[in-house]
Amino acid sequence: MTLDETKKADEMKKFPAGFLWGAATAAYQIEGAWNEDGKGESIWDRFSHTPGKVQDGDTGDVACDHYHRWPEDIKLMQQLGLGAYRFSISWPRIIPGGTGKVNEKGLDFYDRLVDGLLAANIEPYATLYHWDLPQALEDKGGWANRETAYAFAEYAEVVAKRLGDRVHNWITLNEPWVSAFLGYFYGLHAPGKKDPQAAFASAHHLLLGHGLAVPLIRAAGNTNTEVGITLNFSPTDPATEGEADKKAEAAEDGFLNRWFIEPIYNGAYPKEVAERLGGAPLPVQADDMKIISRPIDFLGVNYYFRTVVRDESATGGSRVANVKVENVERTEMGWEVYPTGLYNLLTRLHRDYVPGRLYITENGAAFQDTLGPDGKIADPRRQAFLHDHFAAAHRAIQEGVPLKGYFVWSMLDNFEWGYGYSKRFGIVHVDYDTLARTVKDSGHFYKNVIAANGIE
Repeated sequence: MTLDETKKADEMKKFPAGFLWGAATAAYQIEGAWNEDGKGESIWDRFSHTPGKVQDGDTGDVACDHYHRWPEDIKLMQQLGLGAYRFSISWPRIIPGGTGKVNEKGLDFYDRLVDGLLAANIEPYATLYHWDLPQALEDKGGWANRETAYAFAEYAEVVAKRLGDRVHNWITLNEPWVSAFLGYFYGLHAPGKKDPQAAFASAHHLLLGHGLAVPLIRAAGNTNTEVGITLNFSPTDPATEGEADKKAEAAEDGFLNRWFIEPIYNGAYPKEVAERLGGAPLPVQADDMKIISRPIDFLGVNYYFRTVVRDESATGGSRVANVKVENVERTEMGWEVYPTGLYNLLTRLHRDYVPGRLYITENGAAFQDTLGPDGKIADPRRQAFLHDHFAAAHRAIQEGVPLKGYFVWSMLDNFEWGYGYSKRFGIVHVDYDTLARTVKDSGHFYKNVIAANGIE
């Protein structure tokens, strides 16, 4: 080792031995094969086929065709040196009607995927629900119907019994905030409803489904089985130090960040958020909160941006208004690039809720990629984004946060929900005409980070 190499090694921010580096995807965003091998219709199939719901009329019918190209994708994961892969399982691919008859061909697909990952020495982290509810259940009220929670537990048990001998890390739900509020409150995601009461009922039933599923997953696995949930967080800051802005920030924090984590760790909802229900009671029944707050093994953390809050009621505006900060870098999604927010979030979660183990289950950015004449894809802004967020995570670990792994979003460019194929988050580029995959410069950067288990 040269003197320069020795100096560089000494200056490197090393992560703990055994730190898990991975990448993440979701079934509807990459699999395609939307109506093959007995798969049922999902709410995203219905939503994306409804004119005007998704940009450019895009659908997930083909997406990245991962359903057929998974061996190629696993080879890419090997090339990158991934230690783990977080994927989601399509509920309507397993139980097309939401309850009842199981589709063996659907289970067979995930059998093959899991076996392929393990053969490549990549640890599978399976998410049971990433927003693609069977349409048959939505026709009966969706997550606003309490019965959907029990249907989810039934589905979770079916999958865990099939894969639990090989999959040891399970995530029940991905971002239930998005499922409940973008799906049933704001109408931006499937099923596209704007019903506050249904949204809060859905939020509760999502958590109930999580709690019901936890012991079933454990029972189907073995002593190595660990179960968690992934929540999305957007750390909030007041626009000023004025009391009105501070109160507005606290209210928004309750809605964005504490509504799901407090029932899980404290067995109760934040009281100050209930006013958004407009006086309607939450559909909480006896023992629900005990079920929801069953101990979990880890907390998955999705972080993309912070939220700055101002009280504009004095000028005729909203009591809680989100402020667009000026003169900051933003991603193609319009989100502020703010790595400090990840550090603040991780240290807060550790301080306030003391989860035994944390994983960053999603973090990444959409930027425009540049295809060079040499066929390489330069994405320096994504590379810088990842570097700075890795540094924020490292700082949190140095201060005692039990962060055990980091899953970059996303492994592949994919169907970005309401934005269709217009936004690219991948560290691997996908040509949507040919479906050819090309590792971006950020992917090569990530490979080096993984190999060194650290950053300069």
